[in-house]
Amino acid sequence: MAKSMGMNLASGLQGMLKDGHNSYEGVDEAIMRNINAAKELAAIVRTSLGPNGMNKLVVNHLDKTIVTSDGATIVQELEVMHPAAKMVVLASQMQEQEAGDGTSLVVTLTGELLKLAADLLREGLHTAEILEGYRAAYMKTQEILPSLVCHTVADVRDPKQLAFAIKTVIGSKQYGFEDALSPFVAEACLAVMPPAPAKAMLAVENVRVCKLLGGSTADSHVVRGMVVQRDSQGLVKRAENAKVAVFACGLEMSSTETKGTVLIRTGEELMSYNKGEEKVVEDAMKSIADAGTKVIVAGGTVSDMCMHFIEKYEMMVIKVLSKWELRRICNAVHATALVRMGAPTPDEMGDCALVEVREVGLRKVTVFSQDDDDSRIATIVLRASTQSLLNDLERAVDDSVACVRGLCRDPRFVPGGGATEMELAHQIFKHGESQTGLDQYAIKKFAEALEVVPRILSETSGQDAEKVLATLRTAHANGEAKMGVDVDDDSVADKSGEGVVDLMSTKESALRLAVDAAVTVLRVDQIIMSKQAGGPKPRAPKGDDE
Repeated sequence: MAKSMGMNLASGLQGMLKDGHNSYEGVDEAIMRNINAAKELAAIVRTSLGPNGMNKLVVNHLDKTIVTSDGATIVQELEVMHPAAKMVVLASQMQEQEAGDGTSLVVTLTGELLKLAADLLREGLHTAEILEGYRAAYMKTQEILPSLVCHTVADVRDPKQLAFAIKTVIGSKQYGFEDALSPFVAEACLAVMPPAPAKAMLAVENVRVCKLLGGSTADSHVVRGMVVQRDSQGLVKRAENAKVAVFACGLEMSSTETKGTVLIRTGEELMSYNKGEEKVVEDAMKSIADAGTKVIVAGGTVSDMCMHFIEKYEMMVIKVLSKWELRRICNAVHATALVRMGAPTPDEMGDCALVEVREVGLRKVTVFSQDDDDSRIATIVLRASTQSLLNDLERAVDDSVACVRGLCRDPRFVPGGGATEMELAHQIFKHGESQTGLDQYAIKKFAEALEVVPRILSETSGQDAEKVLATLRTAHANGEAKMGVDVDDDSVADKSGEGVVDLMSTKESALRLAVDAAVTVLRVDQIIMSKQAGGPKPRAPKGDDE
């Protein structure tokens, strides 16, 4: 039977799989290859960790240049192909979805865990013993973390406490802008939270960011409502206490699906034909105006004839081509998007306290601002001198908004500046020394891996990393659990009182995902890659060969 199928039983894997496949197995070929791939990815991201983290200049496949120190953006734009490194990328993406911050920590810690696991493998430990030690150390971190809580937000709706809590998140991305931006983020988050009797919660998509080039970061401000980066179409530029009608379609005469021919013999017939079309459009615009509409938001093209009658009835019209932006405007003004050109019902119309066109810098924007306290949308208008800085500020704002969402669920914070990682390393190392099995070596390596955070913080701030780590080890051995790296004074200090704190749920999520990614990579003992689909590569042009 095997002979009839053309399979050579003696050829093993080569005879089972299609020609052109690749297979790697064993410690050196499979495990070490995966570890090296993850280490290379971590080496790229690790220098971007912390307030003095370095920027990466990435040119993506669309030839777009991105300059950022945000770990999630870096790993997303790199287009990683190695399957083991992809696992680390997926872990960082999951951290971005769950916590919104700590992506660089996930990648860096995963790379360090795998790097130290490679040392244990070379010393003769089996993979199962390393995995057992890593799991035991991780479980110990879950026991220790609640005891390290140094700050709790008592009232989530207090703007000062909220601004204090998110300063570290902004400072870790854009150091120096945390004092300027944190009040704006706190104000925007409080504007979209439900009123006080209800439980404090936040939908991050309700806090929008509008980036306007020019000015300084101090010129940033918050708008209760929506900001559209587009001028109005007509001459009306302002409307107060306006009824808003939102149309998901364009304002123009709809054409039929079948082609038709109109035979016009005289000038009177031509005039009557045009007047008939004008009458239909005028009746539609008049009915919209009679319903009390002052502002029209169109999701498509506004024809010249419609524009003429909109001006006649003194209505303001804004064209918004993005369906997502149109949906957010409906959310901001409490309106329903219509798919027909006609008068909206009172339930379908929205209300807005003020709709006006403002000139910010050299750009005209339309602002939908609300005065009521239950506005569903708030927009942070960011100003900066360069587009790259604007993009990085937006990422910092997104992370801080995600932090507010997290503290609504769990308002506990742990010391920042590497103090939490250093205390975890100290206690886990002591735990490892009390063990008797071979997994004690993996537990100690787990503790050593946690020290990568204060090491990187000291390196990126220009300090002697070995000296700083030695000082921190001594301080934590003496019970000073809040001592971390002081990036300003070239020393170690308790910075938690100054607002350098990290959300505990973010730290828990980062540790869990980093350990999961490292364990998943270590459990792979064989790599099998099928032949790549597709035919032969196209030949190069003749001019290239000459």
